[in-house]
Amino acid sequence: MVARLLTPLAAAREAAGYTQESLAVTLKVERTTIGRWERGVQSPQPWQRPGLARALQVSLDELDVLLRRTARRSSKPTSAAVLAPAPIGVELIPPAPPTSDSHEREPVAEVDVIHAAIPRLRRALDRLDLPDDGLTRTPADLHGDIARASDDRLQSRYGSLARRLPALITELARARQLGATADRRHAAALLTLALRAADGVAFKFGYLDLSARLIDLMRSAARLAEDPLLLAAVAYVRTENFFASGDLDAAIRALELAADRVPDLDTASALAAFGALHMRAAVVAGRAGKPDRAADHLREARRAATAVPEGVYQGTAFGPASLRIHELAVAVELRDPLGIERAAAWHPPDTLPAERRSHYFIDLARAQLTLGRHEDAYLCLQAARQAAPEHTRTHPQVRHSLSTLLRTHSAPSTGLLELAAWARAR
Repeated sequence: MVARLLTPLAAAREAAGYTQESLAVTLKVERTTIGRWERGVQSPQPWQRPGLARALQVSLDELDVLLRRTARRSSKPTSAAVLAPAPIGVELIPPAPPTSDSHEREPVAEVDVIHAAIPRLRRALDRLDLPDDGLTRTPADLHGDIARASDDRLQSRYGSLARRLPALITELARARQLGATADRRHAAALLTLALRAADGVAFKFGYLDLSARLIDLMRSAARLAEDPLLLAAVAYVRTENFFASGDLDAAIRALELAADRVPDLDTASALAAFGALHMRAAVVAGRAGKPDRAADHLREARRAATAVPEGVYQGTAFGPASLRIHELAVAVELRDPLGIERAAAWHPPDTLPAERRSHYFIDLARAQLTLGRHEDAYLCLQAARQAAPEHTRTHPQVRHSLSTLLRTHSAPSTGLLELAAWARAR
């Protein structure tokens, strides 16, 4: 599939769910007019801009930014892809030039769509208590859309999420205000999972301020849902905030407190929540250089994993295979050669979510670098890319590992150079 190198305005139009034809109908202009705007060869007239901003769900100031960036795009060589506006405080590395590998070329265009959707997502969050009027399905009818969003996150289909989540979150906000108390609680539970899916996009694409906000909103929605297992899932995700700030001791305390509050450990869902929190705490303890504490948390996680099948519980994958992936992560954090060797002898099953499988290979690449096995590290990164391209391409540890490989090879192979260019490693 050939990549479409979208200008910022075109990316915003796709993120809002319009084709050129449908946007032209909405604005009562010719389709060719939309095309000229998106190519930067013509700019909308002042009286056309409010309608265009409403259709794209951006402010007039944001529209001005999109138009300026689109105009700059038109003055550059057409082979250069342009990113939509970057989040404040985050420097985006421009995408690598298209490669001969047509199988991997489409995600380059998806990056533009994802960044262009962020203003729409922010606006949906701004209006959670004042959602726009519109058709509102019952929570039971919305359940399938939430299951699809959770699956997209776990399978690292971030472009699909970015397109659909703003409208879905707005509809859930309306549903949370309607119906009987039980329906409102159900809608709040679904909203928690939708916000978690949104965080999967925000955190991985560098919008750390938005990620922190989403986690706070998740906690509020989970409390309204009155579901302690959802609160446990939020505590699991909240670790991202502590990773970003480097406050590992606080992360461990938060995870331990959340695990202590999980009720009724005689159900599979509760055991999975309990085990996932300890699994996460083990990785944090390993990163903090606390091997004894990491071992204690792994022991609790193993106890839970022996009692539940591998599956997705409240949006978190947990079970024996997920535990093995986290055991590797702990071994890598602690630079434990024996633990790394044990993990390297295993291969995650294809039935695991793509994002989790790619995590295994990303961590294994770091481990192989620690052991001086550079070719094995390269092969692991290729396996991660095959499992979940969008997740692998955005992962900072991938770029770090590739940078290390480039520095230690006086004559890098063509495959390594292509992988580094694809992941924007330096």
